[in-house]
Amino acid sequence: MAASDQKRPWWKWLLLMMGAFMLATFGYGLIAIGHEAARYLHAPGLTVVGTALVLGIYALMRGFRKEWPAELRLRALVPHTLLGLLVGAVYMTLVVGTMDAMDCASLSWQGFSWPQQWRAVMLFLGVAVGEEIIFRGVLFRMIDERWNTTVALTVSALLFGLTHLPNEGATWWSSLAIAIEAGLMLAAAYKWSGTLWVPIGIHWAWNYVQGNIYGLAVSGTDAGESILVTTTTGPDIITGGPFGAEASIIAVIYGIIITAAFLTNRYRPDRISRQSPYSKQP
Repeated sequence: MAASDQKRPWWKWLLLMMGAFMLATFGYGLIAIGHEAARYLHAPGLTVVGTALVLGIYALMRGFRKEWPAELRLRALVPHTLLGLLVGAVYMTLVVGTMDAMDCASLSWQGFSWPQQWRAVMLFLGVAVGEEIIFRGVLFRMIDERWNTTVALTVSALLFGLTHLPNEGATWWSSLAIAIEAGLMLAAAYKWSGTLWVPIGIHWAWNYVQGNIYGLAVSGTDAGESILVTTTTGPDIITGGPFGAEASIIAVIYGIIITAAFLTNRYRPDRISRQSPYSKQP
């Protein structure tokens, strides 16, 4: 927990939080604009440029004290992102595989379109970076520094779930499911690793694998062409209904298991010491 945040008057902390949140949200908007420009110009790589720019803005925002933010350690970029991608892909595969084993889902081949898949990869990269900066880099981190991890997990997860309530097919249950399986898991992954790269990787693979490999709705939204088509049958509590697999009790259960693994495993990769993940790192 940062000593400066503990000593700062609550109203100054709140103003700082609001300012950081607004700036991060603005950055997310820049990513969305960049992706639309990339689609219009048929240059998907522009999404990478926009995403890198927003990460740079966040680093400058965090590094105004001339300290590179620990959560963006560049030496952890590749291993932590790859770890996150693996966790996200395995998680969604377990969810779909369990539905299939329960005879509530059947998979069939649809085809592979490289341009479409590349656009989807770029889209969900931008989504992952934008949302992780807002909810884990700003909201979770600042509450964790000011109070404690339990409060930060609860508040950031609930708000993350509520932001999905306006989505197509969303219900109060689907928002609660998102809060539990994603809000808690992604924050726990951030706390465990000390970097944003792990939750970014999980979020990125989660959305892409769900939408463009298995052909399921991503938080109620059609992700476009997919490699496979998953046809679901059975009760909504198992399949997730029109919102998609994220509203399935299966996804919630697996999410809780992975979250518990992150929170109970004291090993943190690439840590130099046991000090706070938010303190200065070489």
